[in-house]
Amino acid sequence: MSASRPLVIVNPKAGSGKAAKLDDQLKVIEETLSGVEIAFTERPRHATEIAERAATEGRAVVVAFGGDGSIHEVVNGLMKARDAGHAGTALGVIGRGTGSDFNKTLGIEARLDRFLAVIAAGHTRPIDVGRLRFAGPSGTETAYFMNILSAGMGGLVDRYVHETAGWAGGRAGYFLASSRALIESRVGVLKARIELDGETREETFQTRQISICNGRYFGSGMHVAPMAKLDDGVFDVVDMGSASRLKFALSSSAVYSGAHLKNPDVKHFRCQKLSLEILNERARPVFLLDVDGEPLGGLPLEVELVPNALPVLRPA
Repeated sequence: MSASRPLVIVNPKAGSGKAAKLDDQLKVIEETLSGVEIAFTERPRHATEIAERAATEGRAVVVAFGGDGSIHEVVNGLMKARDAGHAGTALGVIGRGTGSDFNKTLGIEARLDRFLAVIAAGHTRPIDVGRLRFAGPSGTETAYFMNILSAGMGGLVDRYVHETAGWAGGRAGYFLASSRALIESRVGVLKARIELDGETREETFQTRQISICNGRYFGSGMHVAPMAKLDDGVFDVVDMGSASRLKFALSSSAVYSGAHLKNPDVKHFRCQKLSLEILNERARPVFLLDVDGEPLGGLPLEVELVPNALPVLRPA
């Protein structure tokens, strides 16, 4: 591989098969991006391995072709390389997934020609990235996220999207998964340690879902954090409150427009570091993490913002 040539990491299964007509799309990519190289993922987390190796070898640009989960894997690879002293590789995105929410915050219309125009223009700006430590299947694990991490019902939605509802795609898939998750969800009693600009406070609160937002959208277009910016040095945290299942269902459609923030049950605060512990054990099995659209584990959770961590190809 040549470090001067952009590398496109392709998830051929992105969007539950919606990366159809892949050969045609790759032909357009090769015609538009001079000297581009293509690498295909073959298993979960393979994109992380490919991206880390590419950044370690000094690759200037690595492009994630797929959904938010694919971008998440590539970001984790680039951040691992950065931690090892290999910073500077720029991230490009070609959103082709079930949700494709990250490109909405980047301001790129979900069209192949728009993604390629942004990559070809070569304009980069650094974005913040979140580092998290969480309870995984084999103990405490570490990962990164570029968009949104939610705890609670969102983790259940994520699990069901991957297990049963992904075939529907987009909002339909998320609606089916959300309906099932709402029935099984529980209100979590959380103990939080919140740090902003060197000041720390502790709180205990009850919620059905809490979202730690670097980006603005998740769940296939839910505008959960309209105020969030990828490069402002803070997380915007949205606590959806402890409403009953019926009330939560009746008000949930407001998340698509951002009107949920007017709901008195919903709270918003900012932080650079956040730790969460769950106090009611009955809720623990269903109070799960959704990390950039990927179901990763559960609480306890520690999150820290890494400012200006990753150059990203964005519209000028």
